[in-house]
Amino acid sequence: MPNNSTCLNTPDMLQSLDHGTFFSRRCIWVNGPVIVGAGPSGLAVGAGLKQQGVPFIILERANCIASLWQNRTYDRLKLHLPKQFCQLPDFPFPEDFPEYPTKHQFITYLDSYARHFDISPNFNETVQSAKYDETFGLWRVRTVLAGGPGLGQLEVEYICRWLVVASGENAEKVVPEFEGLESFGGDVTHACDYKSGENFRGKRVLVVGCGNSGMEVSLDLCNHNARPSMVVRSSVHVLPKEVLGKSTFELAVFMMKWLPLWLIDKILIFLAWLILGNVEKYGLKRPKIGPLQLKNAAGKTPVLDIGALSKIRSGQIKVVVGIKKFSSGQVELLDGEVLDIDSVVLATGYRSNVPSWLKENEFFSEDGILKNPFPNGWKGRAGLYAVGFTRKGLSGASLDAISVAHDIGRSWKEDMKQRKHSVTVRHRRCISHF
Repeated sequence: MPNNSTCLNTPDMLQSLDHGTFFSRRCIWVNGPVIVGAGPSGLAVGAGLKQQGVPFIILERANCIASLWQNRTYDRLKLHLPKQFCQLPDFPFPEDFPEYPTKHQFITYLDSYARHFDISPNFNETVQSAKYDETFGLWRVRTVLAGGPGLGQLEVEYICRWLVVASGENAEKVVPEFEGLESFGGDVTHACDYKSGENFRGKRVLVVGCGNSGMEVSLDLCNHNARPSMVVRSSVHVLPKEVLGKSTFELAVFMMKWLPLWLIDKILIFLAWLILGNVEKYGLKRPKIGPLQLKNAAGKTPVLDIGALSKIRSGQIKVVVGIKKFSSGQVELLDGEVLDIDSVVLATGYRSNVPSWLKENEFFSEDGILKNPFPNGWKGRAGLYAVGFTRKGLSGASLDAISVAHDIGRSWKEDMKQRKHSVTVRHRRCISHF
């Protein structure tokens, strides 16, 4: 079970808990925070706590760290931003890594990060609920731990003073309902299960969604001689990945030091028009709000073009309007056009799963998003924290992880001093009594 990050000794204040409820399942007192999620956010918090000598437990429902990257991403994926904006605190990428590391290089980096800071999550352990106990001022985190073959499941309850939610904005796939999809008859795959276009050679594939995933899946299908049609249901910002050899994101970050967002948005749109041309004539209508303002307001990330636009221009990727309904081997679009298709790939995104297990309604909204925007959203009440919900990518998660680790570290050290003082006082009273 847990390593030196846990303490199985229950403190005095827990001795008075009702015997029936407290000991009805395996119960573990954690002398430090419980962190939910072993992705980059959870690892970054763990590293910060390790450096301060604060014990902790990381709970991860999958069998590995960064399960989104390891199990739910396509093979050709690379980081869309330069590596300096994606590295975790106190551990830079290797110098020989390219500016945009591949999926496998990023996973290797995260494995090295966990080893470097000696972080060992509890794998295959799913959080069922986390609730603050007002009576005792503690968090009760209930989990189900999957055993080996034939061993069944073990219910565990962790008791802690601090809880860090690091399960991320992309914990669960989003699968919209479409009329007639059950009668379609062909393969229907979510982007999280898509690995390569190899199995789609020669097939007519409908890609639902035009974000970064939809664009990249469509490009990958083209490169494997499939025939993709990409559904564009709403407006989208398409920006060049680089401007004069420099990352567009890096340019935007530099301009943020001097210019307001609305002006930066105008500059980015102008540069996009200059480099990419008028994308609206290909069915890619731009939103009225600028790319950075839209990202802040709605969390909608602009598309960084890595080659899909040239395939759209050449007609190899067909842009189509929204879906009306499916039928056997076909899809009818909102404009009345009917397409014969063999397969469907749903690049329809992900969502947070926090509302399904965190029993509180002040810190997170009903859709699992923080109510307070970055940079003030990392700390809630009663020892509750969140990392990885900034809509600012890995750089935003790293900044929040540093804040959370420092805040918990300070509280933990104060708590240790109070405990030592309490033990000393009781000991002196015992001596004077005799």
